Amino acid sequence: MERNFPLSNTKSAVSGTDTTFAGKINPTLEVKIINRSSHPLPQYETSGSAGMDLRANLDEPVTLNPLERALIPTGLFIELPGGYEAQIRPRSGLAAKRGLTMLNSPGTIDSDYRGEIKCIVVNLSNEPQTIEPGERIAQMVIARYERINWIETASLNDSERGAGGFGSTGKN
Repeated sequence: MERNFPLSNTKSAVSGTDTTFAGKINPTLEVKIINRSSHPLPQYETSGSAGMDLRANLDEPVTLNPLERALIPTGLFIELPGGYEAQIRPRSGLAAKRGLTMLNSPGTIDSDYRGEIKCIVVNLSNEPQTIEPGERIAQMVIARYERINWIETASLNDSERGAGGFGSTGKN
């Protein structure tokens, strides 16, 4: 089924102005970016997308054998404001169809990192997989985070779950 997403008053995700998606106002965040690739800037593909696809900035295809990994450059450099991180995540279609996913997932790009964004791609399939120049290889989600102060203590408050983990809440 084809879906049309009505977009009105649409501006760039890095413009600093409000953007209206399907009648909802979403504030935008200004993020500086340097694009040293020949590919377009990452963008939201639908009005409900949380992440933007990242493309492989390669001069030639890279083939990964089963269980082989490679650091794939994107040609992108960003300057996030304090209190934000960029999370690098796998693309579900690549994982399901070809067995390509991200190691260290989600990878974190800290707000004070200024180097090139690179993706640690691994082939979990039983066949060699080739990554083409410009192929969409990962998605990037910008997320706010909180910093904490530890309060050292000798005990923790009880909870319904307690120390149960690793499947303790049941199978179904």
